[in-house]
Amino acid sequence: MAGLVYAIPMRILHIIQRYWPAQGGAETHFAELSQRLAADGHDVTILTTDALDFELFWEPRRRRIAAREDFRQGVRILRFPVRHLPLARWGYPAWRRGLWILSHLPWPPTPTLAWLSRMTPYVPDLWRWLATTSEPFDLVAGMTICFEPLLEAGLRFARRRGIPFVAYPLTHLGVGPTPGKDAISSFYTMRHQVATVLASDAAVMQTSTEAHFYLERGLSAGQAVVAGPGVDPAATLGGNGGQARQTLGLRGPIVLVLGTLSYDKGSVHVVEAVTRLWQQGYELELVLAGNPVAAFRRYLEKLPHSVQQRLHVLGPVDEQTKRDLLAAADLLAMPSRTDSFGIVYLEAWLYQKPVIGCRAWGIDDVIRHGEDGLLVSFGDVDALAAAIAYLLDHPQQAQAMGVRGSAKVYAYHTWAHKYAITRDLYARLVGE
Repeated sequence: MAGLVYAIPMRILHIIQRYWPAQGGAETHFAELSQRLAADGHDVTILTTDALDFELFWEPRRRRIAAREDFRQGVRILRFPVRHLPLARWGYPAWRRGLWILSHLPWPPTPTLAWLSRMTPYVPDLWRWLATTSEPFDLVAGMTICFEPLLEAGLRFARRRGIPFVAYPLTHLGVGPTPGKDAISSFYTMRHQVATVLASDAAVMQTSTEAHFYLERGLSAGQAVVAGPGVDPAATLGGNGGQARQTLGLRGPIVLVLGTLSYDKGSVHVVEAVTRLWQQGYELELVLAGNPVAAFRRYLEKLPHSVQQRLHVLGPVDEQTKRDLLAAADLLAMPSRTDSFGIVYLEAWLYQKPVIGCRAWGIDDVIRHGEDGLLVSFGDVDALAAAIAYLLDHPQQAQAMGVRGSAKVYAYHTWAHKYAITRDLYARLVGE
């Protein structure tokens, strides 16, 4: 049966909140899987929104992608416009808060919660396309549980067609004593969100911790597959650290922040930790590369001019610049409370650089404290400053962490390994 499945191209429908050219961990993850499936001869269609900026979901003035249809590296991309509630900037979070409250009450029933969630984000044209298309598909998969209306749309479509549905929840389980219960992660584990994952034919988990969370809530062992994202060493390596230093005028050791720049990602705390180290006499450079959300931009504007002058805030960077920065950096810091894995840790490890992450559920499956990086509590600026100082003051230990991280990537986290898990899962489900 497996041989027959591989001989026949699968028709796959992937659904995600944003896609190329939008940048982000989930976007990178799904793009890599989709392009590899297409390269293997399968037909892959992406359904997504027109959001270029993440904040477009609640802020109508943010950037959109103009093209409604694209074709990239063998993958067809269909984009649908994000619509907005009245007073969307306040209405969106208020609606999410209302869903959160209702999810902790015995009423309304879970299907009603799922129906109410369609407003966040509100993408009616995507639902309409799924309701009217006659295109044939063999399997549907959706990614990112905090955008559950899109996963719910894919699940309903799959059930109408009688084909398998695969969920990639990417559940942020938070930093509290119990996974999924703190102020942020509870918005990723609402009653109707968990129900969508449990109703899937298979759920691809980022870590064993995420899998355990759903197994405790009724997911069967046969439904859960632990894979997570990977990296392609050939595409990631090749950076020129000297070029990055020369271009930016960097002289001292470099602390690199790579990814969306926001409070929840720990970007504010890295700035504050490095500022304290500057006050203690450390001559180091802080480079922040990634899309800054509006709140982070406002934070930067309020910093003393003396601090602003020392920061290197690059905004989004292209792939070559990212490689150059990774080659130049002495360490990567992303103490985020809203990550379920963190591809950037893998990318830094390929350059044998130590990493600093947050002591959060799931992240300690990725980073082994004291072995290939350091973990600090979210928001603990003193601990973060101490961790950065330790890595700078102990270069041999820092290098050993980076080497161990690199070995772990090659052993477990390359796309060649991770893609095979997903490809075989899809083939098995379609074959069944």
